[in-house]
Amino acid sequence: SLPAKLINGGIAGLIGVTCVFPIDLAKTRLQNQQNGQRMYTSMSDCLIKTIRSEGYFGMYRGAAVNLTLVTPEKAIKLAANDFFRHHLSKDGKKLTLLREMLAGCGAGTCQVIVTTPMEMLKIQLQDAGRIAAQKKLMAAQAQLSSSSAAGAAEPVVEARPTATQITRELLRSKGIAGLYKGLGATLLRDVPFSIVYFPLFANLNKLGQKDPSVKAPFYVSFLSGCVAGSTAAVAVNPCDVIKTRLQSLQRGVNEDTYSGILDCTKKIWQKEGPTAFLKGAYCRALVIAPLFGIAQVVYFIGIAEFLLDMLPKHRA
Repeated sequence: SLPAKLINGGIAGLIGVTCVFPIDLAKTRLQNQQNGQRMYTSMSDCLIKTIRSEGYFGMYRGAAVNLTLVTPEKAIKLAANDFFRHHLSKDGKKLTLLREMLAGCGAGTCQVIVTTPMEMLKIQLQDAGRIAAQKKLMAAQAQLSSSSAAGAAEPVVEARPTATQITRELLRSKGIAGLYKGLGATLLRDVPFSIVYFPLFANLNKLGQKDPSVKAPFYVSFLSGCVAGSTAAVAVNPCDVIKTRLQSLQRGVNEDTYSGILDCTKKIWQKEGPTAFLKGAYCRALVIAPLFGIAQVVYFIGIAEFLLDMLPKHRA
């Protein structure tokens, strides 16, 4: 049933995000730093420095936004894919690869309704620590180079914005469109991702089914979700880099700003080289693999069906 699909998708998203959010934070910070202003050399370096400067919970900055909105996002994504697969199948026959890809395309298009504002807010909160650390480093360097260091003023510690403050400011200044900054880049990432992910998962999962009418074992669904998720994540990583750059409202010292997808692509290519489009690719693969592995296990086990079935018995 549709309620069961929505609940399953929501539970899957909550569990997955909680497990992998620190890696996602590292991915955002690595993708946003530009040449000449590098704060981090790798994922582990980013996480270590984040813990040292912001504490353990600094790795979960922006997690509240994700945990709040990931339920409708994952629910829409998984339920929409099932919806399109059902309506594209002919009399219950096996879907062709093209129809599977079309179903994935529909799912990716539907999810951006929630994904775009969620990613927009999450990126501001995740990247705030990197920008603050960069400003602190620049202030320290300026003090060291000053001949009158004794009389130098203490650096001002800026209050970091909350998701509510960012949302209010965007709505006040730009209206609802402010929350959908980077919508085109989000579509450019999520639609191809879903086109690759869903058919690949479905076909890998079928390899573990002894009978078409019986579900594959949970570990097959988990491994299929991991392989399909990481493959699709790496394939669309260039689009994710562009999306992350476009959705960042604040920039570090001497970092470029972008007017759109083409301008962003051109500047990254010219100033940072083609390898810049692979920034954070392994982080994204590490995030997506368990996230979708867990999501598919929860979704296919059907926790919601169990909970919904228990309700009448409990009432009785």
